[in-house]
This record gives sequence, structure tokens and C-alpha cells, in this order.
Amino acid sequence: MNVAKNMEVIAVAAAILLGASCYAIAPASPALQVASSTVTLAAPANKAAMQVVVVKAKRLTALEKARFA
Repeated sequence: MNVAKNMEVIAVAAAILLGASCYAIAPASPALQVASSTVTLAAPANKAAMQVVVVKAKRLTALEKARFA
């Protein structure tokens, strides 16, 4: 049997075995979990707390910028 002639069949068989083994060793999926929710009242539109992100960093000097360029 010439392996070069049957390379496509070998590749397809390997892909099928790999796919089947992935399902065989995969852990069982957990049951559907629904988080218990509590009702929270939204704040009025004019009193809504806005999230603010503050980034603190020093600026690069010209020498540092040139090093990264």
C-alpha cells in the first residue's frame, strides 16, 4: 500500500479521531445555573452615578519615544 496515494484518507481519519477524542475527554458541562437576582431600583436620571476612569502615568521623554520608535 502506497502511503503517498492514501495521504488524504489518513488526514481525514486523523481529523475524525481527533474530533472524537476531544468529545470523549471533555468534562461534562455543568447544569444551567441561574443567578438569584434582587430587584434594585435605578437612581433618577439626574442623580445617576457616572463611572470615571482615571489613568495616572508620566509622559515619555523624547529620548524614550525615540527608543520605542
